[in-house]
Amino acid sequence: MDKVEELIIKIDEMRKTMCDLIDQQTGLMDQKVVQASQNLDEVLNSYHKLLESKKRK
Repeated sequence: MDKVEELIIKIDEMRKTMCDLIDQQTGLMDQKVVQASQNLDEVLNSYHKLLESKKRK
């Protein structure tokens, strides 16, 4: 499995986790939800950078 596929799987897992947290917590501003969102953003940024670097090759 290459890095892109690994990131896609990780993104999907993190998204599901964040959605579960949203359902469990009191709102979108709950610290656990915010942290999960920020973590997902970091992985999405890594994914985007990886795709951009592959386009340049």
